[in-house]
Amino acid sequence: MQADAETEAAVRAVLERLADVYVTRDPAVLASVFAPDPDVVMYSPGSEPVIGVSAIQAKAVSDWSRTDAATLAYGRTLVSAAGSVAWVAADADFAVSAGGQETTTPVRITFVLERRAGEWAIVHAHYSLAPAGSVS
Repeated sequence: MQADAETEAAVRAVLERLADVYVTRDPAVLASVFAPDPDVVMYSPGSEPVIGVSAIQAKAVSDWSRTDAATLAYGRTLVSAAGSVAWVAADADFAVSAGGQETTTPVRITFVLERRAGEWAIVHAHYSLAPAGSVS
């Protein structure tokens, strides 16, 4: 079910805050986009599930230590919702600079968010590699 305009705007604002974290590398802002639940989960290519906000922060800090800069740019993004739950399917480009090398990897991301006390938070994130040229 397609999200109404207000829900879509609020969910997209959370996704933009997440994208900003790749630039600012601020663990506190990263934590603020995820629900504080012990079972919040993030999947990413080549790694085991990351469970809990502290573990998500630790993985991010570890990843940041191996790179000089990164950006996440969303392409086609579909936002759906029912009640207090929203889900997102997004194509994105993940660009990384490390050791003088720059690479851009197309990814597909699914998010599940829950609205609590009027605020949306990510409860599930799944990143996967996308075929080259598939992000629009």
